Amino acid sequence: MVSYIIRRLLMTVPLLLGITILAFLIMQLAPGDPTSLLIDPRIRSEDLVAYMEKYGLNEPIHIQYLKWMGNMLHGDFGSSLIRQGVEVSELIIARLPNTLLLMVVSTIIAMVISIPFGIWSASKPNTPLDYSVTFVSFLGIATPNFWIGLVLIMFFSVQLGWFPTGGVATLESSFSIWDRLHHLILPALVLATADMAGLTRYTRSSMIEVLRQDYIRTARAKGFKQTKVIYRHGVRNGLIPIITIFGLMLPSFIGGSVIIESIFAWPGIGMLFMEAAFQRDYPVIMAVTVIAATLVVIGNLIADILYAIFDPRIEY
Repeated sequence: MVSYIIRRLLMTVPLLLGITILAFLIMQLAPGDPTSLLIDPRIRSEDLVAYMEKYGLNEPIHIQYLKWMGNMLHGDFGSSLIRQGVEVSELIIARLPNTLLLMVVSTIIAMVISIPFGIWSASKPNTPLDYSVTFVSFLGIATPNFWIGLVLIMFFSVQLGWFPTGGVATLESSFSIWDRLHHLILPALVLATADMAGLTRYTRSSMIEVLRQDYIRTARAKGFKQTKVIYRHGVRNGLIPIITIFGLMLPSFIGGSVIIESIFAWPGIGMLFMEAAFQRDYPVIMAVTVIAATLVVIGNLIADILYAIFDPRIEY
């Protein structure tokens, strides 16, 4: 196991390197640059040239990339091109806790809702309950979560006034856990819908496969109650493949947070990435890309390790 983890960690080095190169090239090939946002009749061309020289924007692409990579390896993500004088690391440190809170709560919501419904559907196959859960799951997979977010804002925030339309807390108010939760419920619920439907389908499929095994039929032949057979013998083995799914859910949470945080004005790294993309703030975009890629790689590694721990048949 230790040697496998070491090999996986070593494999992440070229993977992350390739991601940074690809992201950097895509940004450079995109039309425009940060100076296009500074166009003003009062700004002289000499000032624009000085701005580009200050941040190295007039250098060849490979030189810019090598300088950025060298600084990043020393823990320096550089300064924001738009928020001049502000370090990128300061922006990320200020926003990252909000995104992590949103992702953790969304994961909990997805697990608490989808896994029980998946087990319930598998225990009663080809029944109206099973068909209903399947229909709702496919509907959730087909519906964009940003549209769900807009509908929930329109209904629960604008019409009913039960929840705020956005933000992480009420302005000019003292810290309150209830106030934070009040702002968190809608964006976390919408972000959870990105994987809730798929996780329900995975749970159902895995449980149906387990409930067809010989040891389940043996347990039923011994006279055990249906609930004991399902929850004591079936769930324990049926949820093992779901562990891998959690590692694969992380990319969708990170990608979904970009849209959801923008819709709900949630001040996380997803919203920071969106602002940087519109403003062509290259250092911020690269820093968020590296952090997101690292989290995805770590999430998949943790999923593999947990899979081996919970399933003794797996050996690396």
